[in-house]
Amino acid sequence: MRDYMFSTNPSNLDPSDPRRLRDLLGKLTRLAEEKQLRSVVVGMVGSDSDALMPEMVDFIESALRVEDSIFRITRDRAALFLADVDRVSAQQIVERLLADFAARFPTRRSPEVSLGYFEVGPATSVATLKDVLPAVFSRN
Repeated sequence: MRDYMFSTNPSNLDPSDPRRLRDLLGKLTRLAEEKQLRSVVVGMVGSDSDALMPEMVDFIESALRVEDSIFRITRDRAALFLADVDRVSAQQIVERLLADFAARFPTRRSPEVSLGYFEVGPATSVATLKDVLPAVFSRN
């Protein structure tokens, strides 16, 4: 059975190494091609002035399943990789995690987060970072 983790050794990569981002997308693409599984990349963008965004990303990371991952792009941007889910399920998961964060860390105002979704599935042509990142981080 083929290993669906990283093509490079993740322990040798810095968590912010762009090669890790490429490997995460490659993992989802391989799952779609070989196992016919849908997965979703979720772009999360906080406001520049929101001091809670890093804590929210930490919280979400701690709540993920083993097969899921998060990549911090900047202080206010992160890409969440959810394996073996469709877009609707991904939206439900993210909404639940954000609600759980708000309930556990109450503030006067909830963190403002823009979300973008890109589904990788069996019918998806090869997904590259040039395709995915603009799609999940465009502000509508």
